This record gives sequence, C-alpha cells and structure tokens, in this order.
Amino acid sequence: MSSSTSRQSRYGDLPLSFAKPLECPWTGISLLTSPPFNKGSAFSKEERQEFDLHGLLPPNVQSLEEQVERAYDQYSSRQDALAKNTFMTSMKEQNEVLYYKLINDHLKEMFSIIYTPTEGDAIQNFSRLFRKPEGCFLNILDQEQVYGNLARFGKPEDIDYIVVTDGEEILGIGDQGVGGILISVAKSVITTLCAGVHPSRTLAVVLDCGTDNEQLLADELYLGLRQPRVRGEQYDKFVDTFVQSARKLYPRAYIHFEDFGLPNARRLLDLYRPHMACFNDDVQGTGCVTLAGVMAALEVSKVKMTDMRMVIFGSGTAGTGIADQVRDAIAADSERSKEEAAKQIWCVDKPGLLMKSQGDRLTHAQIGYARDDKEWENISHDDLLSVVKQVKPNVLIGTSTKPKAFTEEIIKEMAKHVNRPIVFPLSNPTRLHEADPKDINEWTKGKALIATGSPFPPVEYEGKQYEIAECNNSTCFPGLALGTILSRSRLLSDKMLVAAVKALAAMSPALKDPDKGLLPDVVDVREISVKIAKAVIKQAVEEGLATEEGIPNSDDDLDEWVREQMWEPRYRPLKRVTK
Repeated sequence: MSSSTSRQSRYGDLPLSFAKPLECPWTGISLLTSPPFNKGSAFSKEERQEFDLHGLLPPNVQSLEEQVERAYDQYSSRQDALAKNTFMTSMKEQNEVLYYKLINDHLKEMFSIIYTPTEGDAIQNFSRLFRKPEGCFLNILDQEQVYGNLARFGKPEDIDYIVVTDGEEILGIGDQGVGGILISVAKSVITTLCAGVHPSRTLAVVLDCGTDNEQLLADELYLGLRQPRVRGEQYDKFVDTFVQSARKLYPRAYIHFEDFGLPNARRLLDLYRPHMACFNDDVQGTGCVTLAGVMAALEVSKVKMTDMRMVIFGSGTAGTGIADQVRDAIAADSERSKEEAAKQIWCVDKPGLLMKSQGDRLTHAQIGYARDDKEWENISHDDLLSVVKQVKPNVLIGTSTKPKAFTEEIIKEMAKHVNRPIVFPLSNPTRLHEADPKDINEWTKGKALIATGSPFPPVEYEGKQYEIAECNNSTCFPGLALGTILSRSRLLSDKMLVAAVKALAAMSPALKDPDKGLLPDVVDVREISVKIAKAVIKQAVEEGLATEEGIPNSDDDLDEWVREQMWEPRYRPLKRVTK
C-alpha cells in the first residue's frame, strides 16, 4: 500500500486532508478566472464536460509538468528580477497550483524573486505596478468598518493564518505605507510553499496608518492614505480593533505580525501574546533561526550554552529578538531566571554598549540587556572593538545594517580568545553585511563558524572549502505556523519556540561534518517544516495548550497526521457543488 493511500485511509476524513476532492462551485468562465480551482489546459475531458468548459480551452489536455515547462520558459524570458516578480504575481492571479509548482521545482533560483530582495523592489513600486488587489486593506480613518471588511473573507472556520503589517519597517527599506500589503502576501506564500498551509485559508492584511515616506506622499499615483503616519492612542485603538475583530471572526486563526516599526513591534507582541496564538517574525523568527545556528555552532565548538558569551551589534527589533530567544534558551537549559541568563549577552548599538544610565533612550526591548554602569566604570565601551576586547565573546552577531562593521581587527581580537569564533553577519541586503564570509574565514585561518543573512558561496582557506549557512527565517516560521495551526494551540509559548529551534538545530549538516553549513538548506524546507511542526505540536500538547482533538501520540502517526494536512501544488479532482 502506498503511503498516500495509507494516509488517506487513516486520516483522510480530517477537515484539512489533502486527499479529498476539491469542492468547486464554479463553471465556465468563472472557473477559469478562479485561481484556486483553475487548471487551464490541464482540465481533463471529463472535467471540461462536467464544468461547461468546452470552447473555452484549446483541445489538447496537458499535464501540470508540461504547464510548468511552458511557464518556466516564459519566466526565463523576462529581462530582470522585478519583471520576473511581476510575471509570478500575474501567474498567481491566474492559476494557484501552477504558481506554487513552478516555484517548488525551481526553489533555489526563484526564492529571491518572490521574496527578499526582489519583493522589496516590488513593494517600493507597489502603486506603480498595481494591477489587481490581493488581501484586506484596512485604514485608520475607517475604524468602524474594520469588522465588516474582515468578515468578507469567510466563515469562522475558514481562516487559519493571518499575516498583518502596518508597513512601517519593510525588509530594511523602511516605511512603505500601503505597499506593505505585499509583504503580508509574500509571507503567506512562503508559509504555503514551505509548510503546506492551505493558501485559501490564509489572509494578508495591511493596516494603513498613513506614511512618513516623503517620496510616497509626493507621488500622485500613491494608493494609500496621503497623510503622515498616525501614532499614539488612535494607532493603538486601530490595532486593537483589528485584533479583536480578527479573533471574533476567525477564532482559530494564528496571527503573524510582520514588519511593524521599532517602537511597536515588541510592544504589541508583548501585549497580545499572553492572550492568543500570535508571532512576530522580526522579533521571534530571526531569533529562532539564529539561535538554531548558534546551537549547532556551539555543538561543533564544544562550548556549552551556559558558558557562552555573546555580543550583538545592532540592538533594534532583530537584535533584541535574537537576544530574547538566546536568553530564553539559556534559562530553559539551566533553570536560571531570564534576568540571570541575560547577563551572558552584551548588546551594542549606535551609542555603544547598552547601559542603564541611558534611561529613556532605551527601547522597551533593550531595557533587559542594559548593563550596570558600575561594571564598566573606567572601561571603554563606546565602540564594538572595546566591547569585544573586554567581553572576549564566543559569538558575535551583526544586525546593525552597518557595512564592514566587523573589521579585521575586531575579528582577530575575537579569535585570540576562542578556538572557534562564531560570527554571524546577518544584516540584509548583502551590501549591508557587517563582513564578507571570505574575509572572516581568512582572518581566522579557517576556524570561524559563519552564518549570514543572505546566500553566499562556499569559501576556501589553504585549499579547504567551507560552506556558509544562511540564517533564512523561512526554514523556521512556516513550520512554527503549521504546528500551531494543526494543534489549534491557544498560545505560542516560549517552550514551543525552543522546541522549534532545537528541531531545526538538530538538522544542521555541520553536526555530521563541521565544514558543512550550520543550518539546513532552504531547498529541504518542507521536510524541515514537518519536523518543526511535530516538535511544536508535541510541546503544545505537553503544556496543555493544544485544543485539537485526536492528535496522535506516536511519532510515526504524528508524522502521517501532519503530512496529510499539508497542501501540495498538484491538481486535485474537482467535485461540483452548488453555491
């Protein structure tokens, strides 16, 4: 018996089972213009008869594989990355399965087209490239309409995953106003592609609060609110109206906050996290995947987490998010308080080391990492080199967006005191990296364990090749979402995050060969997501947070149960139903 047949017989009755025929209320032209149902030239002869498609399609019935071949030729003919991105957007608006199948078959090549960095260009040009709306547009001047606008997208059981942004801090390119809808769309796509969350059960949302981007305000074609960004009490009320409306309308949905500005990202997460299953990729996702890389590197270098000394250069949303995940992992492993665990982490920002005397200049997220001034009395701490000399870190993380900040002197100073320096220049895009992996490798004579925020080719030292891992959030947040959704967990707890991190770290190629990458490659992401989802589900069950009934106990059964509910880019039989 095939595995698919086995899954169908055991778990085929689950509401999210992919083994079932797809119920379709559309016929004729309406069917051909409905992306979730449209098969184009792949409609069978029987389906063409059943769904009144004769005369609307060329007669030759083709396979999905033949469609992918044609689509890839068309894609390849586009002259630049942004044109390719626009082509893919158009395809998504026509045929959902073909769109995902094409990306799946060319994942390594296309990932940077549908996501960073090219999606950033698309977002910046949103109002000029706009053709067709996708997602839900909510604006701060119409707060009384938020509930009704959200209600358009289905019944309470129809939505599993909501990605929401206010567009203030997009992909390192700053305030993009209403164009932020495209990052919500992109994150939804990545979660479907990487973890099989059903695309028709996702919802992309933008909270349009205005924009402080002068270029957008001066652009006569700009599609968002043409006013300065609203802040303060009115902003908080708007966000809360959205959250409460979403929770009432779609009580089973997991909410993913994306690219909120520095003053709000951590504050809003802390506000809502104790009450519902929610996540912020900038705060938690970057921290999780970085921690997984650090865990693998510590294993390779034979250093215990509780003995580690970490310096983080760049203490914004990403930097403090990494610090939080590392702190929580240290606390969990050592049964120490979070306050004690935080003492193993030194955060450096523009003024130098974070100090308690900086008072109101510290953000909410930075306060827990500010050092006591007495510790550094008469010791220089205004620059990164001074801090590295004093702390002698095992791990150096860069989230500063300051190019070449990890100088030869800093890296060599670090290498004086530790056998295997762990160096992660994570700032994106590539031009903002704190150091080139090739240079780090040279300066440490091949001893550094390196991960970056963008893809880099392998580096060499004295004829030996070393792979460079990419800290790609997409290897982590989709599996987290899948596990939280399938378990219907009431919350996303610290222990669930740690479970996800450990599952990702356990798949590190460097654990088998220290010259391999510290993190698994994104091409293996669906298998990665299954393992992460299983770990998250088990932890949710253990903590009593899972509300889904019938979650299997055995590992093999849980594996089948998860896979059965993952959407795949293949055509399913259509079952005609009335509207």
